[in-house]
Amino acid sequence: MGFEKFGPKSFTAQTRVAEFADKLAAGEICATRCVRCRRVYFPPRADCVSCLGNSMEWEKIPEKGKLVSYTRVQYPPAGFEADAPYTLALVDFGEVKVFGRLSNAVEEAGIKVGREVKPVVLTTPDGQLTYEFVLI
Repeated sequence: MGFEKFGPKSFTAQTRVAEFADKLAAGEICATRCVRCRRVYFPPRADCVSCLGNSMEWEKIPEKGKLVSYTRVQYPPAGFEADAPYTLALVDFGEVKVFGRLSNAVEEAGIKVGREVKPVVLTTPDGQLTYEFVLI
């Protein structure tokens, strides 16, 4: 179903993971947009909670966004213990906000709310696909 391709550990609903992982493999980080009401969702959804529509289309996340908030994870959830400490961020891309990891390079440069970042696709050493935010 594609679920095994996404991230080091994932608790994401499987309804959109296979296509999402395929998009990541192609170098794209995508959200879904409801065809009926045009609301954008990330992570991708199979249906719209706003209008209850079930016709969704893929839409690439913009190339740059602004850091809205972040947190330093010292005590991670199960499956991520070896990664700690790391930083999670919320980035505003206009119509959608995306939650994900901040690269170590951003941390070294100095994390600052309002900074412009871009999402990039990564393949982990064990072959899993994921994404993170880097400085522009």
